[in-house]
Amino acid sequence: MRPGRQLAVLGLIFVVLYLMVFFSGGASGGFKDRLEPRLGLDLIGGTRLTLEATNSIDGKPPTAENLEEARQIIESRVNAYGVAEAEVVTEGNRNIVISLPGENRDLTDVGSAAELRFRKVLKVADGSGAVAPPAATPAPAPSGSASPKPSGSASPKPSGSASAGAKASASPSAGGQGGGAPAPSASASAPASPSAAAPSPSASAEPVPQGVEEQRKAVQQKVGAAAWQAATALQAPADLTTDPSLGEKLKPFGTLSAREVAVLPAEMQFNVPTIGCAQLDQRPAASIKDEKQKAVACEDGVQKYLLDVAKVLGTDVGDANAVLDQTSSWVVSLDFKGKGQEKWTSLTREAFTNEGQACDQTALGQDGKCRVAVVLDNKVVSSPEIQGVLTGDSQITGSFDNKAASALASQLRYGALPVTFEPQEQQNVTATLGASHLRAGLLAAGIGMLLVIIYSFFYYRLLGSVIFLSLVLSALLVFGALVVLGRQIGFTLTLAGIAGMIVSLGVAADSFVIYFERLKDEIREGRSPRSAVPRAWIRARRTIISANAITLMSAVVLYVVSVGAVKGFAFALGLATVLDLVVVFLFRHPIMTMFARTRAFLSPRVSGLGRALPARTEQATRTSRVKEA
Repeated sequence: MRPGRQLAVLGLIFVVLYLMVFFSGGASGGFKDRLEPRLGLDLIGGTRLTLEATNSIDGKPPTAENLEEARQIIESRVNAYGVAEAEVVTEGNRNIVISLPGENRDLTDVGSAAELRFRKVLKVADGSGAVAPPAATPAPAPSGSASPKPSGSASPKPSGSASAGAKASASPSAGGQGGGAPAPSASASAPASPSAAAPSPSASAEPVPQGVEEQRKAVQQKVGAAAWQAATALQAPADLTTDPSLGEKLKPFGTLSAREVAVLPAEMQFNVPTIGCAQLDQRPAASIKDEKQKAVACEDGVQKYLLDVAKVLGTDVGDANAVLDQTSSWVVSLDFKGKGQEKWTSLTREAFTNEGQACDQTALGQDGKCRVAVVLDNKVVSSPEIQGVLTGDSQITGSFDNKAASALASQLRYGALPVTFEPQEQQNVTATLGASHLRAGLLAAGIGMLLVIIYSFFYYRLLGSVIFLSLVLSALLVFGALVVLGRQIGFTLTLAGIAGMIVSLGVAADSFVIYFERLKDEIREGRSPRSAVPRAWIRARRTIISANAITLMSAVVLYVVSVGAVKGFAFALGLATVLDLVVVFLFRHPIMTMFARTRAFLSPRVSGLGRALPARTEQATRTSRVKEA
C-alpha cells in the first residue's frame, strides 16, 4: 500500500473545497465574512410565521399542488421585500412556515389571498351595523383612496357624493350571493308595505354548494325564524326609522360572526342594517372570490357597497409597481395584459354611461357617474368615479407609504394564492437570544469533542492522536461544506443541525473502536503490528461501512418524511456521516499504515495497543521454547 496517495487525494479535496469557500460565487467581504456559514433564525434571530391553509367555503381541504403553488407565490412575495436568506417551506399537508433570519418584521400580509377584482358600485348603504341609525347622517368626505388613471386623458376623481345613510331604490335588483353562494331557497313572506312586495331573490338562484347550505341552515337556526323571514323579505336596505320593530327582528344578525355572515346571500348582507362593516371586513379570505356573483364589501369601515359582478380580474393585470406620482405620493401602477386592457376599457365605458341604469343614486359620484370599486380580497381599496372611457393603464392611489405600496404591488404582481390561509403564530427571535443559542450549540459540540479526545488519549494513547486528527479533519470538511452549500443550495445551519453534528461524533467514535479493537485481535493472534494493520482494516472495513450506511439511511429517511428543524437535523447528520467515511478511507487507514512502520508503535505504553503486544511476546516466547525442547 502507498498511503501517500490517499493523503494526497484528501489534501486535494481540502484545496478545492476551501478555494470554493473563498472564491466561489456568493463569496464577498473580508476573510472572516467569507468563512461565515448561512445561519438559521434560531441562531441569529429573526421572524418565523406559520400559516395554516383553511378549507374552501364548500368544505374541501387544499390539494398538495395548490399548497406548493401557494408556497412559491409566498416565497416570491417575501423575496420582493428585498430581504436575504428567507426560507419558505411546507409543513405537513396544511401549513406553510416562513423564516426570515436576521431581522424582525411583520409578515402576515404575505399570506393574504390578494384576489383583485374590479366591480361597479351598484348601491351604497350605512355600514355601522347599528340597530337604529343616527338622527342625521352627513355625507362622507371624498375618500380619495384610489383612482384609476388613464394614459393620456384626465384622471377620474374619487367619489364623495354617496350618502352613507341614503335609502336605496325600492325596485329589486338581480339576486346575488356572498361567500360564493347564491340566495337562500326559503320563500320570502310578503312585507307590510305593498310596494316592497316582490318574489324571493332565490327564484333564479343557482344550486348552493352542500357545505354552504349546511352552514346557512345553522345560521338560520341561530338567528331564528322571525329574523330570517324578515331579512329574506327585504328588497332594499331597511329603513328602521319608519319601522322600529323591524330593527328588533333583525337584531340577531348583529351577533353573527364574520364566518357566519360570509355564507349569507349578498342581498341579505347588504339589505340587513344590523350586519355592519366590522363583520364584513373580517370575513374569511376568498369569501367574495366568485367573480360571476355580486358581492358586498366595505370601504373605510363605514360604507357598505353592493357590487356588480367582476368584469376585470387580477389575472388581467400584467404587472404592478410601486411608484411616485406627480404629487410625490406613493401609488401602485397597473399594467394590463392581453385582453385585460379591452375588459378595462369596456368596464369604464359601462360606468361612464351608467349602462342600463345599473348604478342607483346612492352609488353615483359627484358628477353623476358610476364608480368602480377596486376590491382586494374582502375589502374595497378605493372606489373612484369614472369620468371618461379609459383606454390606458391605471393607478391605485391612496394613503400609501413606500412599504405599503410595495407590499400591495408584490401581491398583485405574483398573483393570488390558490389557497386561503390564517396566520397561526408569528414568533420574533431576538438577535441576543439567537447568539445565546449559537454559543450553547458550539459549547455542546466542543464539550462532546473534548470528551471523545480525552477518552481516546487515555485508552488508546498514540492511537488517540489518530482519532484527534481525524475529528479535526472531519470538522474542517463539514465546516467548509456548510459554507459552500449555504451559498449554492441555500442550506441554513440551525440549532437542530448542530445537534446532528454532535450525534455524528458518536458515529465517528464507533468506527475508531471497531478498527482498533480488530487490530488488537490480529496482534493477539500472533501477527506483527505491520501485518496486522492491513488485515484489521479489511475485516473492520465492512463493519464500519455497514454502521455508517445505516446511519446515513436513517438520516435520508428522516429528511424525506420530516419538516422544519428535524429536516435540518437529518441533513447535518447525513452530511457529517458521509464526510466521516471520506476521512476514514483517505486519512485513518493510510496514517495507521505509516504508524505501523514506526518504533513507537511496537511499545505497549506508547502505542495504546495495551495487552495485545505483551500477549503476542509471551506467545512468541512459548513457541521458541517448544522448538528448543
